[in-house]
Amino acid sequence: MIPPEPQQQQQLQTPPPAPPNHVVTTIENLPAEGSGGGGSLSASSRTGVRQRIRKVLNREMLISVALGQVLSLLICGISLTSKYLSEDFHANTPVFQSFLNYILLFLVYTTTLAVRQGEENLLAILRRRWWKYMILGLIDLEANYLVVKAYQYTTLTSIQLLDCFVIPVVILLSWFFLLIRYKAVHFLGIIVCILGMGCMAGADVLVGRHQGAGENKLVGDLLVLGGATLYGISNVWEEYIIRTLSRVEFLGMIGLFGAFFSGIQLAIMEHKELLKVPWDWQIGLLYVGFSACMFGLYSFMPVVIKKTSATSVNLSLLTADLYSLFCGLFLFHYKFSGLYLLSFFTILLGLVLYSSTSTYIAQDPRVYKQFRNPSGPVVDLPATAQVEPSVTYTSLGQETEDEPHVRVA
Repeated sequence: MIPPEPQQQQQLQTPPPAPPNHVVTTIENLPAEGSGGGGSLSASSRTGVRQRIRKVLNREMLISVALGQVLSLLICGISLTSKYLSEDFHANTPVFQSFLNYILLFLVYTTTLAVRQGEENLLAILRRRWWKYMILGLIDLEANYLVVKAYQYTTLTSIQLLDCFVIPVVILLSWFFLLIRYKAVHFLGIIVCILGMGCMAGADVLVGRHQGAGENKLVGDLLVLGGATLYGISNVWEEYIIRTLSRVEFLGMIGLFGAFFSGIQLAIMEHKELLKVPWDWQIGLLYVGFSACMFGLYSFMPVVIKKTSATSVNLSLLTADLYSLFCGLFLFHYKFSGLYLLSFFTILLGLVLYSSTSTYIAQDPRVYKQFRNPSGPVVDLPATAQVEPSVTYTSLGQETEDEPHVRVA
């Protein structure tokens, strides 16, 4: 057999390049001090590479926390408009409010699917997966309805605490169905976030903040637990869809089936309440504000979930109640307690701890595939002696845009 030319031999030994955004080095990949092998980095080069990688990872952590707080601010807007509608204008119409949001999703995203060609067309999607999206649309609608309904039966403190049940639901579903594995620092961050929520609930009790009716607390608590469970299922399902299919498909199908089911539920359960609403320009403006915040939340949440994860998003949303409280200090003259600030910074500390390291998918025990797509400038590392990568970052979905990443040359 004729041996290959030196250039051909070098090409044969070089592994094929990884797809864009699929392989990322970590600090553990770099050769240790004094490691042998040709092409090893000098001490100064290794230090510079490590600093660049840490800079990228730190920026990722800050971006994750900041994106989650944008979602919390949108939920704050939803809470404030809902409070004005229910308390000042006696408009108790949770299904109608959800119906408006689903109609907006339908007009923007479902129509986008309708004009697409090929396999991404609305009819093609319905032929393949209609029943799955029908179940998801019903779950999403009822999750919103159950939590809002619980305010009529139990206290605000119970709702705030029991709504945290969504976090273990998301963790368990992600563990078994998405095969996500967590590290000790993730569980520490989760515990710190929940402690922050407990601190906020304690502050509500101490300052005597309005606690709700509490007429049938057991029913209300069960409604919250049911709503939190459905939220967890919906969020994990959403994460799976946006990573394996597309954000537009998820939002388009949610808009289609959410509008369908909420329209039926509105006609059956809430048409009398809707007729009692004293319509004027103020109420109309509040409905418009609620719908805008809700539409922004639904449209932006898949972006944040793809950047982070469903678990990280739900931890970030714990600060939404605090933003509503801070606004209520000026709008509704709530009493202030220093425990609220302690709660806020405790939750942020938990978020930083959770985002400080990456989750991974359990496949090969030596090579882990991470959900989160790293961002930041491309850093081309010099060629080194071959080392077994300890972490592999990958995206499960179809890459539709070029995201900067760090890669091993």
